[in-house]
Amino acid sequence: MSRKMDIVHEIKTKVTSGTVIPKPEAKANFVVKGWGMRRGETALIYQIPNHNNPRKPYEKGVNEGEWNKVYKRILYGENFTTDWFNRNMPNCAKEGSCNFTTIGGIFQLLGLVDYERGVYKPR
Repeated sequence: MSRKMDIVHEIKTKVTSGTVIPKPEAKANFVVKGWGMRRGETALIYQIPNHNNPRKPYEKGVNEGEWNKVYKRILYGENFTTDWFNRNMPNCAKEGSCNFTTIGGIFQLLGLVDYERGVYKPR
């Protein structure tokens, strides 16, 4: 990783409503809804499939502090793993393990990481 950027600004300008989030094993699309609130901060909100009622997808989100925390990790060349995610971001992890692959997928869209066997590796 060569240069530091305002990662939240990058996400807000490059990941728009309707963007499909790359997921390694998803059977349906996870789609960006927009910005809202999660855990007391502004957050990227996304929709996940509700197989019982497809017209009413579930919503989850990743807040600005969480984006910054993971970005700092990959900026310094460290992998983003589920183990690290669960230990260092317990509230985000508690909302659902799909937050892990959402963070990784958004960073993939931005060209910051590659996904390999359960790990998001900095480019």
